[in-house]
Amino acid sequence: MESAEIARRFLAYFKQQGHAIVPSASLVADDPTVLFVIAGMQPFKPYLLGQQTPPWKRAADVQKCLRTLDIEEVGKTTRHATFFQMLGNWSFGDYFKEGAIRYAWELLTKSEADGGFGFPESRLWATVLHGDDEAAAIWRDQIGLPEDRIQPRGLADNYWHMGVPGPGGPCSEIYYDRGPEYGRDGGPAADEDRFLEVWNLVFMQDSLSKVRAKDDFDIEGPLPSKNVDTGMGLERMASILQGVDNLYEIDTTWKILDRAAELTEQSYGRDAKADVALRVIADHVRSAVMLVDDGVLPANEGRGYVLRRIMRRSIRNLRLLSGAQRGGGTQGSEHFMHELTAVAIEAMAPLYPELRRDAPNIHTVIDAEEAAFASTLRTGTAIFEAAVEENRRKSRTSISGEQAFQLHDTYGFPIDLTLEMASEQGLSVDEDGFRRLMAEQRERAKKDAAEKKTGNVDISVFADMLEQSGSVTFTGYDQISGEATVLGLLVDGIPVPTAGAGTELDVILDRTPFYAEGGGQLADAGVITTDGAIVDVSDVQTPLTGLIVHRGRVRSGEIITGAPAHAEIDIERRRALSRSHTATHLVHRALRNALGESAAQAGSENSPGRLRFDFTAQGAVPLSVLRDSEDEVNAILVNDLDVHAYYTSQEEAREMGALALFGEKYGDRVRVVEVGDYSRELCGGTHVVRSGQLGLVKVLGEASIGSGVRRIEALVGLDAFRFLARENVLVNELSEQLKAPREQLPERISSVLTRLRDAERELQRLRAARLLESAGQIAADAEDINGMALVTHRVPDGTDADDIRKLALDVRGRVPRGRPAVVMIVGVPAERPVVVIAVNETGQGSGLSAGNLVGIAARALGGGGGGRSDVAQGGGAPIAPDSGVVDEAFEGVRAALRDRPGSAG
Repeated sequence: MESAEIARRFLAYFKQQGHAIVPSASLVADDPTVLFVIAGMQPFKPYLLGQQTPPWKRAADVQKCLRTLDIEEVGKTTRHATFFQMLGNWSFGDYFKEGAIRYAWELLTKSEADGGFGFPESRLWATVLHGDDEAAAIWRDQIGLPEDRIQPRGLADNYWHMGVPGPGGPCSEIYYDRGPEYGRDGGPAADEDRFLEVWNLVFMQDSLSKVRAKDDFDIEGPLPSKNVDTGMGLERMASILQGVDNLYEIDTTWKILDRAAELTEQSYGRDAKADVALRVIADHVRSAVMLVDDGVLPANEGRGYVLRRIMRRSIRNLRLLSGAQRGGGTQGSEHFMHELTAVAIEAMAPLYPELRRDAPNIHTVIDAEEAAFASTLRTGTAIFEAAVEENRRKSRTSISGEQAFQLHDTYGFPIDLTLEMASEQGLSVDEDGFRRLMAEQRERAKKDAAEKKTGNVDISVFADMLEQSGSVTFTGYDQISGEATVLGLLVDGIPVPTAGAGTELDVILDRTPFYAEGGGQLADAGVITTDGAIVDVSDVQTPLTGLIVHRGRVRSGEIITGAPAHAEIDIERRRALSRSHTATHLVHRALRNALGESAAQAGSENSPGRLRFDFTAQGAVPLSVLRDSEDEVNAILVNDLDVHAYYTSQEEAREMGALALFGEKYGDRVRVVEVGDYSRELCGGTHVVRSGQLGLVKVLGEASIGSGVRRIEALVGLDAFRFLARENVLVNELSEQLKAPREQLPERISSVLTRLRDAERELQRLRAARLLESAGQIAADAEDINGMALVTHRVPDGTDADDIRKLALDVRGRVPRGRPAVVMIVGVPAERPVVVIAVNETGQGSGLSAGNLVGIAARALGGGGGGRSDVAQGGGAPIAPDSGVVDEAFEGVRAALRDRPGSAG
């Protein structure tokens, strides 16, 4: 039975039992304190904590989850995975233990022909919390499970809570006996390898006041409403029903693993190390596809960092298996991810059909990251080798945590690759230091994201307010001001009854015209007034769904909780924001018309008079396409089309062709914004009434901001007019300076630049000639070291590296041939020194090597280098004008010549 069929049967059964079928929430968690949804219950957390009233009494779902805490263990065992899916049924004050147990037993044991899973009753066991006689009696007396297959267990195994004060309750877990070949008898208490947990039924009945540990907490009393939360791991169920031993061999994962083995010419099961790599690839590719489809893009922090990490682990393992490590190997090895992405999409699409729709966007992001990482491997290897040279020069035996972190953070070099390459060089790596820096970086990113939403306020404070006041009503689509009531005030994250002049605070109203930052649109600003106070609002956020928080400062008076208030937005700012947001929709549509549907929105920012639009693309957008798209948008403005917003069902909106933005997840009822018949998108932002109100849109340009993602910036309205006015003045000035009409400016400027480059080349030729004129004198100043001629010379700063090399070769040719000679020329073309060493034929015959000597010199300069025995070049770290490191480099080479074996003196 395939995974999609398992999920279909689960949902169909519970639909028959009167449950609402709830779509999976996005992997991107709404809770700002976590990056991803890590448990099936997480989207239901507000209902379980009593913060919100559930819209259903009964529900069932298949929830996507992602955990990365044990990412290093993925592949090493067959139990760990990053992406997984939880099947769950939920009761909110409806059925309880009896209903939950009966439903689970019926679905598990009903024959496959009748829509069940067909488990033999004789192979199922149940555990209950020790002392939960009610659950044990239901299993024994109503289900008919033999007493010896009902095992009582302690709090650590069979009690559930969220780790914080709130709901909790006993569990009853259902186990499947895989048979004696998997371990000893005695039920799950004896062997959980043989007896696999297939379903966990949680009976939330207690209110916990303190939680100290999994099995150490205080029960305050019973919950006012008893709830049921169950969880069945889809991957584990699939392994049982498909007759395989682990999650890597089930249908959705095996298809990826098998194709990866084929592409890299490996055979799964033949080599333990290769098997680990194949498992990593299979797990991570599937996770990457699901993350990208939920709108996560590769980055160096937060969610994007997690995605980049798992993608690069996949890519690196593919290259290892195919012999293409560190930038080598065949060109085809750089495109394995495209093939595996396609396999993963097809494997998961039966359960998530949107993957096929989003396939072009997913491929664009993953292909670009694969290409970028190929370049990273080449660059990172060179940087790593420089770090090794630096450590050897300083007699260190370990790559520091800071160096490893820089390789990872700046160059995207994986730590496991750093470890492997260091080991090959006989060096260790300060892993503890690296992981400390990584943890600090992740914590900063996580804290920054949370603080943006919460204003550094404990999220539970907002949760309490939401629970007490209910959702805030947003009136800003139709109103710019309105009456309200002050429901709460927060100062430094602490609820207060009043706040006086000069106080920075958060204000919660029961209704508001203020638009909270979201969907790329910046927040409104404005004023909240009461009978005794004026508050200037500078920011508006939604830390929790349904809660709108106004951040600002009390200008005068004293604001009091419970007071009536008047809220009024800054209308000019709102109009400017609305113009930018509508312009973003138009730019998006124009780009899709020009580049195809793969040009999907990947982020935006709509600020007053300016927009920033990110979209997926594999390469730069030609200037001609940008110009045509800009013309197309401005034609829509001239036509002054009606802009209309309305609500409809998600299904209807899709049928009408409304763009559901890549990575965004929507409820059943959605808001559609149309600009005539030109643009139609699902959107919760504010917009103009007619397209002509935008005035003008001027595209400033586009650039890459990451793998597979480009960014366009544009000006809107008066800002666009002012920009063109400034450009007009600039062009007039250029025309006057160059004595050429406007239409001839490009040709005239090109001519001036050509003459300038010709003059620079002539100047360079004259400098080189002058430098070479001094070659004879430089050669004549050679010093004698044990019968060898050593020429050392520092050229003037700014001398080109090629000229330094030419001078070294010229001087070498002027030293008498019968005498071993070493010529060492050092210069600083820019900030970093360059050293060139040339050795004549006599010197090479006596065992001298320019490559070895330049390594000594370059290390003294803080860098590295190498080359042939006759001529070699190296570089160093940036040096100050008065630095003595060049003299140290000269002395290092002198010492090497003096200390040569067989030298006298």
